[in-house]
Amino acid sequence: MAKKVFVSYHSAKEDTTHKNLLVAWSKNDNGTFDIKFDDTSVGVSINSTNATYIKSVIKGKISESPIFLCLIGENTHKSDWVKWEIDKAIELKKKIVAVKIQKSYASPSNILNIGASWAQSFTYDSIKNALNS
Repeated sequence: MAKKVFVSYHSAKEDTTHKNLLVAWSKNDNGTFDIKFDDTSVGVSINSTNATYIKSVIKGKISESPIFLCLIGENTHKSDWVKWEIDKAIELKKKIVAVKIQKSYASPSNILNIGASWAQSFTYDSIKNALNS
């Protein structure tokens, strides 16, 4: 059975494109990468009047996934939503993996020094190794 991975990402175009690539890799895998990336996007910002409901749904999805993957794009470090998801993953004692789309991008401060596994680049093999480490 595949391991479920919750993917946290900023909703910018670049981040969403890379999240969709992760999902495509898991769907088109040849059987050597036993990971299921779930599309957990809800389409509503954290500042929505529905934030309490959205947080409860997202917390449930993080709880169901043994691995939490933070996809770091250009402005992810500014996202209160991603910061909240990271804090929730820490609270729920999830394995945390991070990958930057570009090495120069800043990391959310709360993902540093928590023992996260880091993919060295946004490549299939690097992400696979970090998830399986």
